[in-house]
Amino acid sequence: MKSITIKGSERESVGKVATKALRNAGAVPCVLYGGNQAVHFSADERAFKTLVYTPNAHTVVIELGDKSFNAILQDIQVHPVSDKILHIDFFQIQDDKEITMEVPVKIVGNSKGVMAGGDLRMNNRKLKVKALPKNLPDYVEADITPLEMGNKLYVTKVPTPNFKIMHPDNTVICQVKISRAAMKAAQEAAKAAKAPAKGKKK
Repeated sequence: MKSITIKGSERESVGKVATKALRNAGAVPCVLYGGNQAVHFSADERAFKTLVYTPNAHTVVIELGDKSFNAILQDIQVHPVSDKILHIDFFQIQDDKEITMEVPVKIVGNSKGVMAGGDLRMNNRKLKVKALPKNLPDYVEADITPLEMGNKLYVTKVPTPNFKIMHPDNTVICQVKISRAAMKAAQEAAKAAKAPAKGKKK
């Protein structure tokens, strides 16, 4: 999994006044959990663009002076109107400890059902996976080639080398729904098939 480096500064004061001053200066107050004690720091808001505004999953290297921490984004608070980042929580990761995080689903292959006129519906665009940091995948690959019209792709059908999917076995990733056009064509074909049969009876 790709890593993003964020350079910041440790915070000496974590009160409301100091926090407001940070935001006014274009910085984001952050907390890093998972170590012996929480680490409070701040970084320029622009440093988070490639981490927050992307569908991809990333691990993070937080550099605070001569200190460096490996982490993942745990929680983010965004202003409901302006979408400005208000606060971010990170969780420190250890090389020998498994972690759980969401990664995107990548669709591959050509579905027989879609080629026949069906609509591909995504039920889950992201999935929670658990693995050692070095084994975290950039994405979960879902091959839709075998899907016929009306079929569903379950999490149990995707390969999971070196990681676990943290969802029940009956979780649907995507499915091929019968489109209105395909349904209408099927109904017309059924009517056409019945018509000669009636004619023969006469």
